[in-house]
This record gives sequence, structure tokens and C-alpha cells, in this order.
Amino acid sequence: MASIKVKPMIINNVCLTTHPEGCAAMVREQIEWTRSQKKIEGPKNALIIGCSTGYGLSSRIAATFSSGANTIGISFEKTPTAKKTGSPGYYNNAEFDKVATEAGFYSQTLNGDAFSNEIKEDVIDLIKKNMGKVDLVIYSLASPVRKDPVTGILHKSVLKPIGERFTAKSVDFMKELVKDVSIDPVEEGDVENTVKVMGGEDWEIWINTLAAAGVLSDDVKTVAYSYIGPEVTADIYRNGTIGKAKEHLEKTGLKIDEQLKAKGGRAFVSVNKALVTRASAYIPVVSLYISILFKVMKPKGIHEGCMEQIYRLYDERLYVDGETPVDSEGRIRIDDLEMRDDVQAEVSELWGKVSTETLGEVTDIEGYRKDFLQLHGFDVEGIDYGKDVVLED
Repeated sequence: MASIKVKPMIINNVCLTTHPEGCAAMVREQIEWTRSQKKIEGPKNALIIGCSTGYGLSSRIAATFSSGANTIGISFEKTPTAKKTGSPGYYNNAEFDKVATEAGFYSQTLNGDAFSNEIKEDVIDLIKKNMGKVDLVIYSLASPVRKDPVTGILHKSVLKPIGERFTAKSVDFMKELVKDVSIDPVEEGDVENTVKVMGGEDWEIWINTLAAAGVLSDDVKTVAYSYIGPEVTADIYRNGTIGKAKEHLEKTGLKIDEQLKAKGGRAFVSVNKALVTRASAYIPVVSLYISILFKVMKPKGIHEGCMEQIYRLYDERLYVDGETPVDSEGRIRIDDLEMRDDVQAEVSELWGKVSTETLGEVTDIEGYRKDFLQLHGFDVEGIDYGKDVVLED
């Protein structure tokens, strides 16, 4: 076995390295926080599609450590080699499986393409063998590409505005540099391909496949995650290619809901808060917006990370007496604190003041950067980063 020292290597807001011990420590921290909260009468057998980081990981932790659920998780991770560490999700999954198993829960993670028919068949076999049926299905995939299981065509999503070239302020959060970025508008096929990857088609295939196999409980709940956000990000996000995919996801959710209601189940799209994720860090404008949002929400005492968001989703929306509260379009709005009028008014004011010179004053860039580094296992308290990391041969 080889061993190396691992340091963060970040290029264009993308981190290319991972610290295994730091990732494991962050998973344990979320688990311990969840254990400290009151128990929720929630799921008993859960399937988490896209389980390794962000909201998917927190959904799995909340299911097991607030409700006592057995879980199956799916994600596509880079495994470690003799020269390089694996992806953050690889280590997150390993630590979750370890802690959950030690606590007496069934926990199985599949590393593979969740869009494929083969993974769906493997999951169904595992459910039949170890669970019987599942009563919660979380759909939290974040992939840039999808191979259609029927046609074999590889579709690639793009981050582009629709109509006109997009220009706005963005930030290099490692160099603490604010600059304008421009993105050309969509070309032919961009919207369709992005919807194919990030829309609701695969979610619907999953639910139909699981239902046909007889592994969904009558009262099953399924949830997919979405985002809306403020006007400042609208042209590149909600009104752009990703927004079209999210609209498709939300329409699909309503369709699935009608199907499941016949037996007592439900399907929801949950609109969540903007948070630091590996995907959001790559989107121009969004990193800067989030760093300002943190500056506003933290002093008000209403800031939440992924774990707090998902716990509140389970506790105050999904598993409540009576009907789950939704907006006029049938969506769960767990972004309610982010979108409060007072919060958005302050964010808009600070947005007009932000520059490289004022970055430290009008944003929480340090908090943003810390969250980003911790996603990859760095800047975690109690970890000796001077010690070698053992790699697999």
C-alpha cells in the first residue's frame, strides 16, 4: 500500500483532491448532530438515489439516525488508486455504512450508474432480499451526463442562459477575487439534453420500475430536490437550461404523485435552500450569492446546512399529522427562510456593494470557503493533515 500527503488542489472552484479522514469526520459530525435531535416517526426502509454528498447524504443520515431506517444508497464514485484518493462520496459512503452497521441498521451502498437498468435490477434484488418493501425513495442525483438506457445515447447537460448572453459578477473564492463572467446562450439541442439529464424522466422510470417489481409500500413517499433562488441568479439558473430541467422535474413530480395517491403514497419536489455543494460551487454567480446569503442569514440565527435542512424537511413537512404543506404548485418549500422578504432585501443591498475590495465586509467568504473545503475533507477540526494518507494498490 502506498501513502502520500494530501492537500487541497483547487482549479476554477473545483477541488481535485480528497482527504479520507476529513470526509469520515464530517459524516460522523452530521450523524452525531442528528442523534442529538428528537426522534421522527419517519421511514423504516429507505432508498437514496444519489446518496454520497450534500442533500442526498443528509437524507440518508436523517432516515437512519432520526427514524431508525434501514437504507440502500446509490452513487457513482471514483475509487482510490495507488496514486490518487477517491472522490469525497466514496469515503462518505464507506463511513456511513460503517457507522450505520455498527449501530445495528442494514446499510448497503451500490457504486454505479443510477440511470442504468442494471443498477435498478440490482436494487430491486437487494430490497426483496433485505427489506421487502421501501417506504421512502429520495431522488438526489447530480450528474452532468446520462446514458439513455433505451437508445444508448449519451446526453450532456449544459449551464447556459436562454435567449441572450449572460454577464454578471462572480467570485473566485480561493483567491477572493470578484470578476464579471459571461456565458453564451444555448445552441440547438442544449435545452433538450439538459432536461434529459437533469429532468424528471429517470425519477419516473425508477418509481415505475420499483412499483412494477412490487417493492414500494402502499404509503411510500418519494422526494426529488429542486431549487428556485432569487432574481440575481435567475438568468443563469431558473430561467436557463437548468431551470428548464427543474420545471420538468416538478411536473414529473405531480404526475408521480397522482399515480401513488391511488394506494396512499405521495410524491413531492422539495425546493431547498442554496448551500455549498460540489455542483453549486461550479456555477458562476451562485457562489457569490451564497456567500452573501450566509452573511445575512447567520446573524439572524436562521442559517441551515444540508443536515439541518433535511431534518426540518422530515420533521416539519414529510412526517407530520395531516397533509404535507405545499405551495400553490404542489412543491414543498424548505427554502422558506432563504426567500424571506427581509433576507432577500438585505442580500440585494449587499450585492450592489460587492467587489474584490469589499468582499470581506459584505460577504461571508471565509464561511463559504470553509464549507467548500470540508466537502472534500479539508479544514476539519481534529484531523492531522501532516500525516500520510494510505492509498489502495
